[in-house]
Amino acid sequence: MDSMLQFMKLIGQLKRVPRTGWVYRNVKQPESVSDHMYRMSMMALTIEDRSLNKDKCVKLALVHDMAECIVGDIAPADNISKAEKHRREKEAMEHLTGLLNEGLRKEIYDLWNEYETQASPEAKLVKELDQLEMILQAHEYEQLEGTPGRLEEFFTSTQGRFHHPEVLRLVESLNEERAKGMGKGRVAVAAQADNSQDTQANTPSTSS
Repeated sequence: MDSMLQFMKLIGQLKRVPRTGWVYRNVKQPESVSDHMYRMSMMALTIEDRSLNKDKCVKLALVHDMAECIVGDIAPADNISKAEKHRREKEAMEHLTGLLNEGLRKEIYDLWNEYETQASPEAKLVKELDQLEMILQAHEYEQLEGTPGRLEEFFTSTQGRFHHPEVLRLVESLNEERAKGMGKGRVAVAAQADNSQDTQANTPSTSS
């Protein structure tokens, strides 16, 4: 098989690898890894910080989870050490990029390694975008399910991890929107509880 075709078929697997965190939380129809990377790439594309290389940010977002088409989405709950996770992903990236010509091989592998080592301002920003995309998705799942606050652990896990002004602004807007929704959710739950109690009080007893 042509090596570039083989590469594209492997990358295509990312469309069928669900994000493990959502699977473990029993989210219906969880997003794929490629879904996650696409919105991250759009976040990188729309960043306004002119001190950063925007093209590099987009490329970093596109390649940062590439290895998961082979190793899968390894989550903290899988109890695999960071060192072992890195080893597996490094091996996968070597195989993937080995299917490409020398120039592409070096570019893509170096981008992935730059993200892994957080070796540049662009890599640090994209890491923040990774976390931002995750909590935005968590919020959307809460809205779709009508379960405000159910995925709170994802928000808690990102506390203190945001530093870029544009990302901080988006996080603040997201938290404000979520807080309003959670307030409405509590009111709705309370109303349902009250209606349930009224119904029980007005229902004739069937016991003898």
